[in-house]
Amino acid sequence: MRSRRQASARPRASLLLKLGTIFCVLFLHVPMAFIILYAFTTEDKSYVFPPPGLTLKWFAVAWGRQDVWDALTLSVQVALTATVMALILGTLAAAAVSRARFFGREAVSLLVILPIALPGVVTGIALRSAFGLADIPFSFWTIVVGHATFCVVVVYNNAVARLRRTSGSLIEVSMDLGANGFQTFRYVVLPNLATALLAGGMLAFALSFDEVIVTTFTAGQQTTLPIWMLSELVRPRQRPVTNVVAVFVIAVTFIPILTAYWATRSSAFAEGGGK
Repeated sequence: MRSRRQASARPRASLLLKLGTIFCVLFLHVPMAFIILYAFTTEDKSYVFPPPGLTLKWFAVAWGRQDVWDALTLSVQVALTATVMALILGTLAAAAVSRARFFGREAVSLLVILPIALPGVVTGIALRSAFGLADIPFSFWTIVVGHATFCVVVVYNNAVARLRRTSGSLIEVSMDLGANGFQTFRYVVLPNLATALLAGGMLAFALSFDEVIVTTFTAGQQTTLPIWMLSELVRPRQRPVTNVVAVFVIAVTFIPILTAYWATRSSAFAEGGGK
């Protein structure tokens, strides 16, 4: 009853605030609506509004393109591998920073989150230079390393925020009751971290899947799906196919982000979700 009274006592939003919110939502999502619309257009040369007609043929064309499947497969493999790497490294770094006291702890925390604050061009150039100095040829793993640099930050931010809100006495009680380190991690730490790691992993996958700038510097001759889309935009007759693939990318990145939101909305918000 008290929460209902408090909710009813809140002032209603003004008309200006409502209009501003509507404008913000339209500003963010109308361009995506046009992309979805142009995926069904019958025009194959340029963008025309309103579309002269609607068709599903471009979905069939995109389905039959082997280059689309190759790029999609590479993007999914890179995103999954980078996410697993980020979950391991980000969780270990978060545990060290949140549970241990050592000289330079804050500096370490700053260095871990720094890659997500740097422009992607800077990260890409730095990685390309490092690979060149080490004489490492561009491959699947150079892309994974490039993506992991910012995916680790997303997982780290979620994990360290959750660990700092988890009482250390729970771990001490578990150890006092005879549990070893693995049992304590499995039955005490992991259940408290589960939703934070799920959110961090989903966001890391979404960021890796649609990454363009860092991939451009670390992929060499390989083509991920975003790189494929960027190269196809210069071909006017291929734009409807590109729009179809863009619709698929929207769906693939929307699902993990929505999953992360639902997993954390009741317990804690997902931190570090933007890049």
